[in-house]
Amino acid sequence: MSLQIGVQASREYTITDEMIRAFAQASGDTNPIHLDEDYAATTQFGKRIAHGMLTASFISAVLANDLPGPGTIYLGQEVKFKAPVFIDDVITATVELTQYRDDKRIATFKTTCSNQDGSTVLEGEAVVIVPKA
Repeated sequence: MSLQIGVQASREYTITDEMIRAFAQASGDTNPIHLDEDYAATTQFGKRIAHGMLTASFISAVLANDLPGPGTIYLGQEVKFKAPVFIDDVITATVELTQYRDDKRIATFKTTCSNQDGSTVLEGEAVVIVPKA
């Protein structure tokens, strides 16, 4: 598979209570900042926030399903959490190809997640092995 630098793909997700609770169950991360309204009200955020790794997982979905697509294998992911994600936020996860080594099929992507206001909530970089064509 030959890829062009700058090619992008995105997916959009609406954060729900059910999504947060399912992620807490799957991951074992039951921090009350994610699950308890009363506790979350006492924090700097004033209300419940989604798990940062839930938001990061949206990047995985774009890579696995869209670009490069099925068969993609993760080698690494750097993430920086820039802003909280709340219930009912609409998150757009985007990957953009920044480097590609054709002989090894290793691709590097700039990764970002932004909310409905256009604010970046997560940024980072992913390195993957691109599936054989």
